[in-house]
Amino acid sequence: MLGFVPPLPQQPGRPPSSGHMIVCGDDALARRLAVELRFIYGERVTLLLPPGRDANNPETPLTQRGRAAALFGRMSAAMNRAGNGSGTTGGNGDTNAGVEAVRIMEAPEPSDDVLEEAGIDRAAALALVYDDDERNIRAALTARRLNPRLRLVIRLYNRKLGQHLEELLDQAAAVAMPGIDPALLDASTTVLSDADTAAPALAATALTGSNKIIQAEGLLLRAAERPPPRPGEHADPGLCTLALLSSTTNDPAGAEGSDSSGDEAPQLLPDERAVADATGRGTVVLEAISRADPARPATRMGGRGAPLAQIFSRRLRWSALGFALAAVALVIASLLTTKDTALHSAYLTVLDLLGMNDPAEGASAARQIIQILSGIAGLLLLPLLIAAVLEAFGTLRTASSLRRPPRGLGGHVVLLGLGKIGTRVLVRLRELDIPVVVVEEDPEARGIPLARSLHVPTVIGDVTQEGVLEAAKIYRARALLALTSIDTTNLEAALYARSVKPDLRVALRLYDDEFATAVYRTLRTAHPQALTRSRSVSHLAAPSFAVAMMGRQILGAVPVERKVMLFAALEVAGHPQLEGHTVEQAFRAGAWRVLAIDATPPADRNPDLAALPPFDPEGDATPPPSGLVWDLHPGYVLRAQDRVVIAATRRGLAELLRRQRSAVPGR
Repeated sequence: MLGFVPPLPQQPGRPPSSGHMIVCGDDALARRLAVELRFIYGERVTLLLPPGRDANNPETPLTQRGRAAALFGRMSAAMNRAGNGSGTTGGNGDTNAGVEAVRIMEAPEPSDDVLEEAGIDRAAALALVYDDDERNIRAALTARRLNPRLRLVIRLYNRKLGQHLEELLDQAAAVAMPGIDPALLDASTTVLSDADTAAPALAATALTGSNKIIQAEGLLLRAAERPPPRPGEHADPGLCTLALLSSTTNDPAGAEGSDSSGDEAPQLLPDERAVADATGRGTVVLEAISRADPARPATRMGGRGAPLAQIFSRRLRWSALGFALAAVALVIASLLTTKDTALHSAYLTVLDLLGMNDPAEGASAARQIIQILSGIAGLLLLPLLIAAVLEAFGTLRTASSLRRPPRGLGGHVVLLGLGKIGTRVLVRLRELDIPVVVVEEDPEARGIPLARSLHVPTVIGDVTQEGVLEAAKIYRARALLALTSIDTTNLEAALYARSVKPDLRVALRLYDDEFATAVYRTLRTAHPQALTRSRSVSHLAAPSFAVAMMGRQILGAVPVERKVMLFAALEVAGHPQLEGHTVEQAFRAGAWRVLAIDATPPADRNPDLAALPPFDPEGDATPPPSGLVWDLHPGYVLRAQDRVVIAATRRGLAELLRRQRSAVPGR
């Protein structure tokens, strides 16, 4: 059942050391998370995978273990190229330390025996990232029983169930270890969703000039992407510059950066000199901090009712208007020729239109002519009424089903795929009141009921077939989000969409970094004036899962091309790089930057800085003032009792956590 990945030196049967971490999963997130823990944080990792093919790629020639071995091999080669002393290897800075002690096991289920063989009794943390919520819950209950001190990180799509599960498992840990202060208990439970973690970044990618939002104690930190300044202009640094981008409109073949280094790669947390020397490069700046409103629910497209424009077609509405104008003209003609009252003239005209058999015998010639014209107009009324009834019946019949893209729709986002990721992105876009048209091949997909309830236009069909994207009004769209689980499908849809609208903003969901970089460069070269982005859900979500396993609070993550920058809340105590240093001295370019200090007394601090009150449509109570101080003096000396909000790269945060563990006796 055990397997070991060459060239990682691991002796068969050698038990994992105390404090190692276990990752259990069946898709790309498990492999990414294991790489994150081993090569970024320097942890000893046991990776438990199911035997056989990849669940997300059943046709691939590689097994789960083979794909993991290939990923570990690429990371090992990249670290060997980086060399020693870069601060990006294992805990001691040795490159070899970053490629050893990765143990791979294969088992269909994380049963008691399998977890015991993986060393659950000696593990510091366990991540359960199977794509099946029920399997994760069963394994979490088993793991908590086998090791009450274990730190658990669980992947669940159901957010409400996740909240209850966190409380249950934390309570079970407290009961199993009586007499221990819960505040000092390291056996915490964190429930995360890869879809919720990646959805804000994917939604922001589709919006021109959109901001990336991070929440901290009811506040919004807006990270805005800005284009490079024109010659003679000075770029506004905002509150601080978070990153320098690699690709600009002046460099269409520039790399969008995966984990590569070099002049073309994005530079996270640059110092003032790097920002001043950068020319022709866009920036990501911390633009503003404002009070956050409670999270609002996603809104229906078109309101709660069905507008007249959606029930009756434009042609039918114009026909009805023409008939009404003809009727008014006949009434006016009757008034002018018969000298009758307005009410009586209108009454006679209606009788004539409806053919009520009131012939104008003995009347004037003008009256008789008007009656004949009214009868002719009345003949046109019958098909008009029939068409109105048929259209209204068809519209109302489908009001509780999927809605078709309305006529004249433009400036919308075309979203491909309504799986777990696409569903969460759809909710995020509707929270921002962005019009969306969804394309989904499976009429029974997970997000179809949500699209129906939100009255979102949906096209059922294979996006690779001709006419499907046209039905989604791709030629009028502002952006395309290709979020299916198949890379080639996303690429084919993007290429076809670009052939229809060359300047379309495109965001692709691609897993492999090398493939994503090649696709990006080709699309940028072919369409230099159009924005192209590639995103990997596992790449966006893995840092948050990894930091949760380390026991620290992540406020959010900002994707910078294919890199990720994290915002975290840390206690200064135990961090020698922070404690006793000024804010200016604590800043390390390319690693971390202190953004704010929580001035609230330790006993009164909010344990979750990202928490927001639930949305109350009738509530008017103002939220309590925040204890976070953002306008920091560079000479402020960080004290042990301070809690700070930092922006950090993955490797920078890993170094901070390793330094803290080495400073604690007995660890």
